[in-house]
Amino acid sequence: MTQSHPLPWTAAEIVEATSGEILCGDLRRPFSGISIDSRNISAGEAFVAIAGDIHNGHTFTANIVDQGVRGLVVSRQKAKQMPIAAWNTNDVVCIAVEDTIRALGDIAAFNRRRSQASVVAITGSNGKTTTRRITTTVLDRQYDTLTAVGNFNNEIGLPLTLLRLSSGHQWAVLELGTNNPGEIARLAEICSPDIGVLTNIGPAHLEGLGSIEGVMQEKGDLLKSLGPDGKAILNADDPRVIQLASNTKAEVILYGRSREATIRAEDVNETKDTISFTLIFAGESISVHLNSPGRFMVSNALAAAAVGHQIGLSCETVKIGIEAFKPLSGRMNIKHMSGGIQIIDDTYNANPESMKAAFATLNSMRAGARGVVVIGDMLELGHQAPSLHRKIGGRAVRSGIRRLYAYGEFAAEVTAGAHDEGMSPTDTFEGTHDDIVEDLKNWLQPGDWLLVKGSRGMAMEKVVRKLQEWAGEI
Repeated sequence: MTQSHPLPWTAAEIVEATSGEILCGDLRRPFSGISIDSRNISAGEAFVAIAGDIHNGHTFTANIVDQGVRGLVVSRQKAKQMPIAAWNTNDVVCIAVEDTIRALGDIAAFNRRRSQASVVAITGSNGKTTTRRITTTVLDRQYDTLTAVGNFNNEIGLPLTLLRLSSGHQWAVLELGTNNPGEIARLAEICSPDIGVLTNIGPAHLEGLGSIEGVMQEKGDLLKSLGPDGKAILNADDPRVIQLASNTKAEVILYGRSREATIRAEDVNETKDTISFTLIFAGESISVHLNSPGRFMVSNALAAAAVGHQIGLSCETVKIGIEAFKPLSGRMNIKHMSGGIQIIDDTYNANPESMKAAFATLNSMRAGARGVVVIGDMLELGHQAPSLHRKIGGRAVRSGIRRLYAYGEFAAEVTAGAHDEGMSPTDTFEGTHDDIVEDLKNWLQPGDWLLVKGSRGMAMEKVVRKLQEWAGEI
């Protein structure tokens, strides 16, 4: 990836980007970049005062001016309480806007327009981050490619990624997340994608989006944002995604296992730690080996291959890029314990569809050995949360597991679903992280396979860590 610096700014460009009002300072003043972090801002950067869930950046403006920062973007309302006259004397640029979060997005959109980079935007209920990372490894084979550091996929994180664009970047691969209606449309407005990827549509973020139809409409806004010269890369194996194909003016390219897909996989084979398949790619075929388990990973890799194909990469280059991918901690990582116990650490996040995929992976990998799952709550499911957790408990049992653990507000629903499918109450357990680990220590035997999964807020990685401390990882 390129090591060059972000594009510089002037106060005039920030005013132009935000349609803001300059309250003091010189429009010609240059800035080396844009920051929202008062703890790590450099003296040459301009500070955008964001009002977050915990801290309000406006409360730190006086401190950072004392530290030498000479550029501020603040809300018009908060500006009334600020020492504008004193700042003017000290040659501080202060720009007032109606909403600083929106202004941050507007600044990022301006930066995207003036850069030379093209943009891939990825959304979906599952697989966004993994697809983004595989796509980045593919594009990185031939192009200087920017992508997010961490899960920067919202109205603050995505702009921060775009603000890292430099003159050397040729592509940016971005992830678009949502909790509420209108967020995908706004993120697409900010990043103005050339290529849009829709991985799948399932019951995620129902608390804000209301229903699966609401999820479809929200995800479909990415496709609506694409112009006639754009490319819409869609999962041919998801009927809801295919329904949205008519939402776009862009050329549609299908990927998946379906015979209708231009980019598809055949001869899928799993081993304990990897998965391989034959990639059918523009009339060619090539064998690909992924350094991660789980059949669902094939779909993520195919999406990345479809992007590579659309920008003109060769089949061999795409293969090398896919095989260079390494999974993040907490995303289908296999932990081999010294006692012969195998742990599937999939604790990064969870929703009903990703739970189903994880159960299928456990069932495939355990190859007849005893299987056990530890389930943390799936968050943001709204009024459907109780029924969806009950269904997941039942699905876990139908996957053939021997024991089920549940943690969280909906633990009783999960175990009730397991009992509905015939699992004995003596084979289910509800408790805290510590309670679950202590019971597992008494139950687990050499050869067992254990899946640990839950939403990010449930911190299920604590269970994995405590088991590693107990058993020791090979």
